[in-house]
Amino acid sequence: MNARAFRAIMRREIVRMFRQRGRLASAVIRPLIWLAVIGSGFEALLSRLGSGSYQAFMVPGLTGMTLLFGAMLAALSLVYDKESGVMRMLLIAPFARSWIVVARTLSAAVAALIQALLLLAVFAALGFILWPLSFGLLALGLLLTALTCASIGMLIAVGAKSLDNFAVVMNFVIFPLFFLSGALYPIANLPPLLQLVARINPFSYGVDLLKHGLTPDMAPPFGPDFPVAVNIAVTGGFVLLAMVAAGFRFSRGPFLEALAAVVSTSKQR
Repeated sequence: MNARAFRAIMRREIVRMFRQRGRLASAVIRPLIWLAVIGSGFEALLSRLGSGSYQAFMVPGLTGMTLLFGAMLAALSLVYDKESGVMRMLLIAPFARSWIVVARTLSAAVAALIQALLLLAVFAALGFILWPLSFGLLALGLLLTALTCASIGMLIAVGAKSLDNFAVVMNFVIFPLFFLSGALYPIANLPPLLQLVARINPFSYGVDLLKHGLTPDMAPPFGPDFPVAVNIAVTGGFVLLAMVAAGFRFSRGPFLEALAAVVSTSKQR
């Protein structure tokens, strides 16, 4: 793929995100509301039982939530481009369509990363982050979780035919992904069936990698649920498989639709 075209696709998504100031504000305010309302309640309850800080435990999960929502909304722009006609200009460009999926996935991941870094800066300023951190694992966790969320969003976006269709599927998927990821409670304490679902959920491993980076010394039951190597293997493998599947689906779908449109136009003439 032409590097200039690749950069242009990514830059367009980043510029769009910075122009939507409400989107940036909600990426920070939404987790703070969760931390203030839910975190304070459970913090007061668990402190009486002598457990660790629940609000500190929520920090990796809420960072993952910002990555999930940020990447999903960025993936939504692919569907918008389909409806507005912008996608047609990309489809006639001289490069493989699968590269469009790669560029849009990376741009969605970068947009989500920027929002997560803003949130972490606010968490640090408010004193919710426990020191010391594992900066290497934190950087790796942010990157792999952002790519995982962007890949999930792209899988939905390439199959969605309209914005309404994408919104319905996104709302159906996003909350189970979040609630069954260990973001709000340790996976080991869930019932067996929910534990199984959480272990199938790729987002769980991204959140767990963030726990290794943000709360590496947290005592059980609030510590990480999986080894670092497992988290890296699952999230990395999922990203590769999801991008291949999304690229294959995107390369076939629009091509057939475009072919049908050409045939229809020829018949009308």
